[in-house]
Amino acid sequence: MRDLVLDAWAVMVWLKGQQPAANRMRALLEAADRGEHRLSMSIVNLGEVFYLCVKARDVAYGRRVLETLHPRVMTISVHDELVMLAATLKARHPISYADGFAAATALLQAEPLVTGDPEMKAMAAKEKALQLEWIGR
Repeated sequence: MRDLVLDAWAVMVWLKGQQPAANRMRALLEAADRGEHRLSMSIVNLGEVFYLCVKARDVAYGRRVLETLHPRVMTISVHDELVMLAATLKARHPISYADGFAAATALLQAEPLVTGDPEMKAMAAKEKALQLEWIGR
């Protein structure tokens, strides 16, 4: 079984159906349903998905998305070490603060980060310990 960390980018392209990343995310979610992968996500990044869904549609849609993800994706709580690593990554790289949490979660869990975000790719080139499961173009 392979463990992977999701960032909000990966979930949002899946929800929007943006190919080819949406197909790869769907396959990862289906593999998680079958027990072939364990997927996790920082609560900060899950909150990012929720607010983007609410902003795009409404609160009910945001809740439906969370309900869809809940059985498939383990939520990682925020703790001091995670916050300080996310802040350090934000200080070192031109990324959003939320992206810092996705990367910090992957680093602390020593698991690949599922993304297609170009900012993450640039950061991973400098942060050698950050492994990516690249689903972007």
